[in-house]
Amino acid sequence: MRPPLTPRLAPFGTSVFAEMTALAIEHDAINLGQGFPDFDGPAFVMDAAVAAMRDGHNQYAPMPGVPALREAIAAHQRRFYGLAHDPDTDVTVHAGATGALCATLQALLDPGDEAIVFEPYYDAYLPGISLAGASARVVRLVPPEFDFDPAGLEAAVGPRTRLLLLNSPNNPAGKVFLREELETIADLCTGHDLLAVTDEVYEHIIFEGEHIPLATLPGMRDRTVTISSAGKTFSFTGWKIGWTCAAPPLAAAVRAAHQFVTYAVATPFQHAMAAALQAPDDYYRELCEGYRSRRDHLCAGLADIGFDVATPSGTYFANADIRPLGFDDDVAFCRMLPERVGVAAVPLSAFLVEGGARHMVRFAFPKDEATLDEAVRRLRGLRD
Repeated sequence: MRPPLTPRLAPFGTSVFAEMTALAIEHDAINLGQGFPDFDGPAFVMDAAVAAMRDGHNQYAPMPGVPALREAIAAHQRRFYGLAHDPDTDVTVHAGATGALCATLQALLDPGDEAIVFEPYYDAYLPGISLAGASARVVRLVPPEFDFDPAGLEAAVGPRTRLLLLNSPNNPAGKVFLREELETIADLCTGHDLLAVTDEVYEHIIFEGEHIPLATLPGMRDRTVTISSAGKTFSFTGWKIGWTCAAPPLAAAVRAAHQFVTYAVATPFQHAMAAALQAPDDYYRELCEGYRSRRDHLCAGLADIGFDVATPSGTYFANADIRPLGFDDDVAFCRMLPERVGVAAVPLSAFLVEGGARHMVRFAFPKDEATLDEAVRRLRGLRD
């Protein structure tokens, strides 16, 4: 009998996040693996969701998204980056950034196409490319700075290369791409007539450097699909509200796929996020300051235990080398950790092609300080 799972997905197995979260639940461990806060987002956003429900916004939203949210997203892009988007033709609301990524890749890739991806990469990228019948050409970001070789990037372009997928700030590396690097990427895209898909969900969680959307660079506005979401910026990851912004021809292509992926997403939460995106500048500043404090708190604790820690420039993840503590297999380490000390983490090799490094572990720090303190206290048990 033919195996039920399509060969396009068979190599990827169960998501590492699902596996490590299940182990965290089984052993009542502190989950520093999956990237979600252990606190709620702003009260005014929750109030807006409740008000939307009570006002009767409980049926299907329009396929492209609630007009108020599309207008708020367009205003956000103009406010922070000077990007002008028509909310009627350019902006589409999806079931989180992952839903946006799925619709975008299905819309833009044909079987046999290739997509350039920087490694380490978020774990949904390669399966999404494979589902479209395409394949990935991987360009490695080299630690500790996670920079890339421009010649290696150029060499990754082949006759079937269709698009480049960029994640900045990068999960899991915590890298914020520099303007000079983005200019190299833009030159590659314009020189080879490539499309670009940018995952910018951590755009407001940056500690060093600045977030520069690739779409703002010369020649990129009309060839870029920008993906972002409200989950990371407003700490409501369970609401799954994401979006794409693109020039009308690209946006129309994305919508053609989106209508058959999820069609529409949670109506009252869309109304709430329309209110959230109007938050004052102080909100975004305090968000970043709060995560900077958490980053420094966790990184200092991990270093004190003996990990060799790579301090991130953005996102809310920190990577640590486990070799100083006598371990050299990140997968085995993460499978052991919840039962042995009651903490869950994610192996960095889950974000690498086969044969990549196996000695780094990713810890998430969107947690209350007391939670981080307890996690560090438990992790000290590794030295016993």
